[in-house]
Amino acid sequence: MPRLFTAITLPEDVRFWLTNLRGGLRGARYIDPENYHITLRFIGDIDERTADEVAFALGKIRRAPIPIRLTGLGSFGNKKPHSVWARVEPSPALSELQAEQERILQRVGLPPEARRFTPHVTIARLRGTSPREVADWLTIRGGFSAPPFTAEAFDLLSSKDSVGGGPYITEDRYPLSLPEPVA
Repeated sequence: MPRLFTAITLPEDVRFWLTNLRGGLRGARYIDPENYHITLRFIGDIDERTADEVAFALGKIRRAPIPIRLTGLGSFGNKKPHSVWARVEPSPALSELQAEQERILQRVGLPPEARRFTPHVTIARLRGTSPREVADWLTIRGGFSAPPFTAEAFDLLSSKDSVGGGPYITEDRYPLSLPEPVA
C-alpha cells in the first residue's frame, strides 16, 4: 500500500540555498537536500487500484509553468514546535494547481484535505526544541531568500511510513507546459 503525495521538487541551486540554513538548532533533524519539496496534496496510504486511478486522473491537469519564490522562514507548532520551514510566496497559479488537485482527488473518492494549504518547504523536524530556541533561530536567519525558479512539472511521490523527511520515490511526473495566457 503506497503512501502518496503530490509536490513540486526544487532545483539544485535552490536546495543549496536551503542547506545553508542547517545547524544551530537543538533537537533539529534536518531534511536531506534531495528531499526538499513543496507539498501540494498529501494523499496518504491507499491501495494499488486507487493509486493507479490517482496517477491517471492527475495526468489530465493542463497548466502553465509556475514561478516560485522562497522568502522568509517560519515554524509549525507554536507551544510545541515540530518543524521549521521556508515560506513559499503564495501565488494564484500555485493555489489554483493545488485546488485542481484537491478537486480531482475528491472525485477519485479520497476525503478532502483537512489542513489549509500553506505553501512551504520543510527544512527540519524538531524534537524537544523550545519555542524560544526556534524564535532565536528564526530571528538570526530571518532575511532568508532564495533565487526564484519556475516549476515546469509536479510529481506524484511515495514515501515509507515514517516520521517524514524521505527518502521519496518519484512515481510519476506531470509537466506544466501550457503557454501562459496573454493578458
